[in-house]
Amino acid sequence: MKYKKFIPVVALAALFATSCDDQMMEWEERDPASEITVAEIPLKMEEKISRYDALNTYTDFKLGVGVGVGLYMEPGLMDSVVHQNFDEVVAGYIMKHGPMVQSDGTIDFTTADAFVEKAKNAGLSVFGHTLVWHQNQDASYLNGLIAPEVIPEPAGSNLLDISGLEDGSFTGWARNNQGDGITIEGGAGMGAGTDAMKLIASSSSANYWDLQIVSPEVPVIAGHEYQVTFFIKSDQPGAGRISMPGAANEYPWIDWMGTGSGTEAFETTSTWQQVQYSVSEFAEGSTGFSLSFDLGSVPDVTYYIDVNTIKVVDLDAEPTVVNMISNGDFENGTLDPWNGWGNESTRAVSAEGEGYGDTGYSMVLTNPTAADSYSAQQVYTFDQPLEEGVDYSVSFMIKSSVATTIQVQLQNPDYGGDYYGGLSVGTTWTPVEFTATPSTADKNKFVFDFGATAATFHIDNVVLGKAPQAPSGAPELKVAKAPTYIEKTDEEKAQLIGAAMEDFITQMVSHYKNDITAWDVVNEPMNNDGTLRDGNVSDPASDEFYWQKYLGKDFAVTAFNLAREHGNQGDILFINDYGLESSIAKCEGLIDYVEYIENQGATVDGIGTQMHISINTNKDNIVQMFELLAATGKMIKVSELDVQVLTDAPSAEQFEQQAEMYQFVADKYREIIPEAQQYGITVWGISDAPAEHENWLPDDAPCLWDADYERKVAYKYFADGLAGRDVSEDFTGELEE
Repeated sequence: MKYKKFIPVVALAALFATSCDDQMMEWEERDPASEITVAEIPLKMEEKISRYDALNTYTDFKLGVGVGVGLYMEPGLMDSVVHQNFDEVVAGYIMKHGPMVQSDGTIDFTTADAFVEKAKNAGLSVFGHTLVWHQNQDASYLNGLIAPEVIPEPAGSNLLDISGLEDGSFTGWARNNQGDGITIEGGAGMGAGTDAMKLIASSSSANYWDLQIVSPEVPVIAGHEYQVTFFIKSDQPGAGRISMPGAANEYPWIDWMGTGSGTEAFETTSTWQQVQYSVSEFAEGSTGFSLSFDLGSVPDVTYYIDVNTIKVVDLDAEPTVVNMISNGDFENGTLDPWNGWGNESTRAVSAEGEGYGDTGYSMVLTNPTAADSYSAQQVYTFDQPLEEGVDYSVSFMIKSSVATTIQVQLQNPDYGGDYYGGLSVGTTWTPVEFTATPSTADKNKFVFDFGATAATFHIDNVVLGKAPQAPSGAPELKVAKAPTYIEKTDEEKAQLIGAAMEDFITQMVSHYKNDITAWDVVNEPMNNDGTLRDGNVSDPASDEFYWQKYLGKDFAVTAFNLAREHGNQGDILFINDYGLESSIAKCEGLIDYVEYIENQGATVDGIGTQMHISINTNKDNIVQMFELLAATGKMIKVSELDVQVLTDAPSAEQFEQQAEMYQFVADKYREIIPEAQQYGITVWGISDAPAEHENWLPDDAPCLWDADYERKVAYKYFADGLAGRDVSEDFTGELEE
């Protein structure tokens, strides 16, 4: 132990007297045994507290503190208190995945490097917190990795009659060779509830035409180019081609899937793939062409073709919707004639390549603080008002930095609007389509209301035009506008997320290899009932991402192995969780999970128990928790200790209870955890100052220093707990040298 020593000095008392000419002071002799010495004068509590030394002088194990890096980096009271009292410092936020990883997946070390450098220069070690957690993530980036691939739809209406597939009658479609069956299977398409055409090649199938279905004829206009698209997959590797009766080349060798070379056929796998090609030359005298799906070259393969994606579009046809918004794609690199205002919001054109489909430009709207929807607006003004009572088709692509909603208005010059709110926006490109019908004849403005959420929005391909009308007596016109989404398989998601986790751990541990020798590798993996979190959360926060949802139970095994591989041989690697003192089942579950991790070949050096507790926390549970943790033989760390008083106006009695709880934790940690397993105690936060509690326990007073960075009674009791004795029992009323 490192105790403070005092060197008392005797205080000398001098008595002075005055007298009249004929009077003298008479001295009375007293029994020396009854005299009170300066040493016997009792000290008040505040005097005792002031005589305590720095906290880390009262213990030999590591004493740490968690800090907000922004406040710590400012020279002043906070950093001086940290440097005087602690051995180790932990960044509360800045070294987590969210602030470190940028939107493109790169890691920005700038702020964290400055923090580490300041701590090292002050003689403190830095504890790494944290490598793998489900909160404080750049969830937008991670979700973007596994988001469905977005395939733009061909512009224009579908000229191919697929009604015979939609109703399952196959009217107009010729099943020339059915193999082992050509049917429609409900729910087998790419989207939820969509249908697929199912084609099964027989065991004797050997030629393309051994499994064949031919579409109705598509009428053509000479000189026009037609685009053919559809999505296909198979239960095992297969192959197919499209022959085209009526085309100039009925059996073309073309680049079916964008591979860069012409082939007779395309290959299929268990993943949905798009076949897309164009045809513009037709046989002499031909007025149209058909699509012959020839899938019989490989035996025993089952193919699925998404019915709703089979399209033939005239690329040279007049558009079915005339866009009344002149700059809806922002490809001129400006926002003109858009303009906006409100809530200190900003508006700009993106960098090239940040438009929908990662091409071109998009409009970027940023709202800094959440307010009313209409507090931040972006407006397009029409030359002439829209027609009252007429249906207009509205569509645009949009994504946001957080999942939210947006509102659109059709507005008149006096700000009277027709409102279309609650339009969902995701963190990846989302199509929005609806029909807007002006309620009055003076609506001359199209308005994005984006003030409800603090977020940055990217918007592209804004279209407003009269809804297309089919000619009288003609079939209903079907306009292909919405993109197609190709979901990644579970295997693909696991590969992408595993690579992202490996990249983050590898870069963090390697970058700080010479600066950090202890890490929280996995943080908060357990549910309160002692089961492992599985990541199946119905409404995750915008910064939540659960690695285990994609990587399974072994995500922590991989994490510990990576941290071990890229760090130092002697690094101390922790698993950390909260509430272990309030749920013994959770504590036991965490210990079981550590055993599982090690049975899979990784090594866990230590277990961290956060201990965000209060004056009412059950002390018996604390004892039981420490006993369970001690029995593991692992290094044990109290990783985030604070004690709430459960009010923003605590009494002296509540502060006394808080102090006693701080001492109880320190006492029991020393008594129950064997010395060889004592990594140390980290308190979470320095003071009760409001600036330190904007995002953590804002209406409480949980720390060892008060709002003015003066020591609280908790400081004394905690120091006594660290020292294992009442340090102040040696203090006297004598002046301290």
